[in-house]
Amino acid sequence: MEHDIKKLIVILGPTASGKSDLAVEIALRLGSGQARKKYGINGAEIISADSRQVYKGMDIGSGKITPDTKNSSNFSTGQAKKKYIFTHKGIPHYCIDVASPKRRFTVAQYQKLAQKAIKSIWRQNKVPILCGGTGLYIQSIVDDLVIPEVPPDAKLRAKLEKLSTDELFEKLKKLDPRRAENIDKHNRRRLIRALEIVIKTGKPVPAPSFAEVCPRQNMPRTDLGKICILQLGITKSKKELKTKIKKRLLKRLRQGMVAEVKKLRSNGVPWKRLEEFGLEYRYIARYLQKKMTKQEMIEQLEKEINQYAKRQMTWFKRDKRIHWIKNYKRAETLVKNFHKNHY
Repeated sequence: MEHDIKKLIVILGPTASGKSDLAVEIALRLGSGQARKKYGINGAEIISADSRQVYKGMDIGSGKITPDTKNSSNFSTGQAKKKYIFTHKGIPHYCIDVASPKRRFTVAQYQKLAQKAIKSIWRQNKVPILCGGTGLYIQSIVDDLVIPEVPPDAKLRAKLEKLSTDELFEKLKKLDPRRAENIDKHNRRRLIRALEIVIKTGKPVPAPSFAEVCPRQNMPRTDLGKICILQLGITKSKKELKTKIKKRLLKRLRQGMVAEVKKLRSNGVPWKRLEEFGLEYRYIARYLQKKMTKQEMIEQLEKEINQYAKRQMTWFKRDKRIHWIKNYKRAETLVKNFHKNHY
């Protein structure tokens, strides 16, 4: 950006809380002529922080934005020459559809891609908005985590495969209790991978530093340089969130979520891989394999999504830097003050 102070806005919260809509509203506001005049910026662009939106073909189940267009661009990692940038309501979105669902996409890969997007946005004198509910993705950027590139260990995995899912979870609780709080305890792939990392590196995923990210004299230095961060967390009452989760689930089923999973299968994504993705993909896969009825699938899925939202909040509530908000008006005030105080 033109100014010495680089800014980043983060919008986070539990699933179904309205993060994507809020991010777009803020981006549109920062793209107004008034914002340009007041703060000297050219608008804002959005980076998804969702561990399933990175995968192609996982659209309805992951809640991807509906693109106005999907533009080919030179934005890339070292692994591919071209990636896609989605545009929704005229706002570019990054880190969507960047990986095949047949292959694992790591936090380290996400961090590299998101940092590249942030730098690209800054070069346009715009403000990047990191938006999503995957805590580790967000922490990898905000706290500049050193993500270990731990290659798969076939012998260790074979040993861990002999343990039951419950035994894997109990082992992770002992070795990395913080990761255990946020992980899907029914997801064997993620449990084994989390154990593989902590066993091979000898240390758990680091906790957030909780260091002040403002004012300017105490800004963290990361791979992105000096940076001032505003984190906004959307909070909803348990009753309201539960209602939103149920309503959204039924809407997604009407939109064709079952057909989406069928298409992933026809494109060669194994049942085991769909199981590993959890939530919508896991339970629809079980339904399609006739392991449960449609009603059982809906009821169990709704329960699991609510438990997932609870895990997300457990992760986020530890970070005292987050400003918790209930409506757009409060978000708008905090964003205005953020730009005013750090212009």
